Amino acid sequence: MRILVTGGAGFLGSHLCEKLLTLGHSVICLDNFYTGSRRNIERLLDDKKFEMMRHDVTFPLYVEVDGIFNLACPASPIQYQRNPVQTLKTSVHGAINLLGLAKRTGARFFQASTSEVYGDPTISPQTEEYWGNVNPIGIRSCYDEGKRAAETLAFDYHRQFGVDIRVARIFNTYGPRMDLNDGRVVSNFIVKALKGEPLEIYGEGLQTRSFCYVDDLIEAFCLFFFNSPKSRLMNLGNPDPINILSLAREIIELTKSKSEILMSELPSDDPKQREPDIERATLELDWMPKVSRKDGLARTVNYFRNTLISNLS
Repeated sequence: MRILVTGGAGFLGSHLCEKLLTLGHSVICLDNFYTGSRRNIERLLDDKKFEMMRHDVTFPLYVEVDGIFNLACPASPIQYQRNPVQTLKTSVHGAINLLGLAKRTGARFFQASTSEVYGDPTISPQTEEYWGNVNPIGIRSCYDEGKRAAETLAFDYHRQFGVDIRVARIFNTYGPRMDLNDGRVVSNFIVKALKGEPLEIYGEGLQTRSFCYVDDLIEAFCLFFFNSPKSRLMNLGNPDPINILSLAREIIELTKSKSEILMSELPSDDPKQREPDIERATLELDWMPKVSRKDGLARTVNYFRNTLISNLS
């Protein structure tokens, strides 16, 4: 297949491009480099089946493709709150443009959604049937509501025009190629621990998250996209929750850091719990995360340690 990956130079996108190439597909990697990095895809540039295109998905795109993975959107609070209007445009205008492309070309369309569509959930774990508890006017709304609107567009294009869609609600993912300064909890804790700086915990640190290693998530992407499951919407993530205080302690121990833990005020609309119910993905894709948090964090620590050393040289 000839496959378009928007946001292809980002953390998840670069791993996905690499995986698709190993599976024998041709890849068009599209990115405007707002948060993506050319460094993430440098190793792929010499591959004859790989093509890099600089473009913003809020503008129409005219290419001939068999499949589309729409990963274009800043994904960390620091990044998407920096320009909230553009974040919302990226999710909504981007989905409209890319679903229009899928309709015209007959391409299969994969929307990378997020567990943030559940907002601050009142149930745990979260199932795909749960409608969520989202603040539509808060500081995180540009991302949360943008992704919810993109899901709506995907299903309406499917019902009205017959576009073949897949919508994946992605829970917290980590691994090599995360940005040093993206503010996400795993990268933030690891970088500060390696530097010996204090790790900042919001509230009492009892809010829970479930962390999936990037290789497991990309495997789920491909299983969902290339097969014909009964469901067009799935949670994808690791159903093993941990509270943020315990995560900080694990990372300090893993890095052998002397960093202290500092408590700060809880940000607005910060969800108290995140835990995916992945029964649907397990039954329909025969998929379960394989990489333990201990192994995944060790690999990620090594990546950040080497990146920090490289930046100093």
